[in-house]
Amino acid sequence: MSPWTPAKGQGPVGVAVVGAGNISKQYLDSLTTFPDVRVHVIADLFEDAAAARAKEYGIETSGGVDEALNHPDVEIIVNLTIPAAHVEVATAAVNAGKHVWTEKPFSLDRESGLGLLKAADAAGLRLGCAPDTFLGAGLQTARRLIDRGDIGTPLTAMTTFQTPGPESWHPNPAFLFQHGAGPLFDMGPYYLTALVQTFGSVRRVAAMGSKSREVRVIGSGPRLGEEFTVDVPTHVSAMAQFEGGASSHSVFSFESPRQRVGFVEITGTEATISLPDPNYFAGDVRLWHAGDDDWTVVAATGPATGRGMGVLDMARSLRAGVPHRATGHLAYHVLDTMVSISESVASGTFINVESSAPASPALPEDWDPAASTL
Repeated sequence: MSPWTPAKGQGPVGVAVVGAGNISKQYLDSLTTFPDVRVHVIADLFEDAAAARAKEYGIETSGGVDEALNHPDVEIIVNLTIPAAHVEVATAAVNAGKHVWTEKPFSLDRESGLGLLKAADAAGLRLGCAPDTFLGAGLQTARRLIDRGDIGTPLTAMTTFQTPGPESWHPNPAFLFQHGAGPLFDMGPYYLTALVQTFGSVRRVAAMGSKSREVRVIGSGPRLGEEFTVDVPTHVSAMAQFEGGASSHSVFSFESPRQRVGFVEITGTEATISLPDPNYFAGDVRLWHAGDDDWTVVAATGPATGRGMGVLDMARSLRAGVPHRATGHLAYHVLDTMVSISESVASGTFINVESSAPASPALPEDWDPAASTL
């Protein structure tokens, strides 16, 4: 891996948001309040949407993607486009000399993901990728307990994400049932990242999958009643074995009338720990030791300001010349794991996962997004 280009300048790190869709509001709610970053541009293929979002948040410049790539004060491109465009936009940003934070998934296949990693490494530029929820108070508190030895040696894990599917509430859900999405690629990054943070890199997987319907119907919004085709499995049951021998079982499903989401339990030699929903930044942690009558609740401590924490960590790390935490290499490993799960569904065999994830340093408990440190 090539070293990053030395940090340039002082003061807040300039940011451009590319993609003015639903998720951009969650990012901008945070990014526009962090003293250490400054949003200069909102860009979108649909420039009217970019202009409306820029006006909503008081951002001075909006326009097409080139407006973001060519802005002289922008150092990080926050890539919030649809999954199929993630690599294209990120590669254009790297070619323009910008660091990139991208929404998950990192890419849709190994080849394009590796190409993006190589391009950024060769240019000395940083890649970051969602989810950054593992930096929130909930999962960081759980990590501190595990690292301290409160559950002994972690051995196994179970995770569950089950819903009827997003077509009942999402105004334009078809892309969530296309290649690069489905419950595995849409929600898998949250759960698998949380597991990798505990157990290290995944070494092999085995999985089964199914698709109950070929066509689904939009259940709300202006496109109510429209039909769309389903291209990917909507239920996946996956086993993973990690580098140290630990194992996990995960369910990712858009086929359950009963909603069960955010379930992550890790069992160690001394106790079981229940993590908060990995799709969120906050939430209490629970511990169960042998002989206990009930769970012991451990209140989460640390920051939980929402999506954008990873961008801020990347910006501060850029200025300090130290590694950031939610790296492109971590995101690629999670992507590689999900592709391997998909291959196992198709082949009915175990699939080895060739990539590895770098260890992400724990976030200091007193890390303060509201502080002006640059």
